[in-house]
Amino acid sequence: VQLQASGGGLVQAGGSLRLSCTASRSIFSMNVMGWYRQRPGKQREFVATISTIGGTAYADSVLGRFTISRDGAKNTVYLQMNNLRPEDTAVYYCNAELYQNYWGQGTLVTVSS
Repeated sequence: VQLQASGGGLVQAGGSLRLSCTASRSIFSMNVMGWYRQRPGKQREFVATISTIGGTAYADSVLGRFTISRDGAKNTVYLQMNNLRPEDTAVYYCNAELYQNYWGQGTLVTVSS
């Protein structure tokens, strides 16, 4: 499984970005797809996931600000990020779980204060 992430960039605090993750196969064949991030000097951490049946989960730090969604026709999972904060600055990685974990290449999000 190959994952291609895109959509990162530089945004001011309070702004919005939408990340995209396109898979090389049907996203409905995955058990779970999601987003993780690695902030400067920190370990990679969970952000949000969406299951095959559409159930979602979010880290407390992004709840109410980030929304994960998907488009099966495009084999793409999205992460809509609103009200961004400087502490959201990180490399964001797309993840897919199917017997093992698959990772995209990461996309950098920088939020300026």
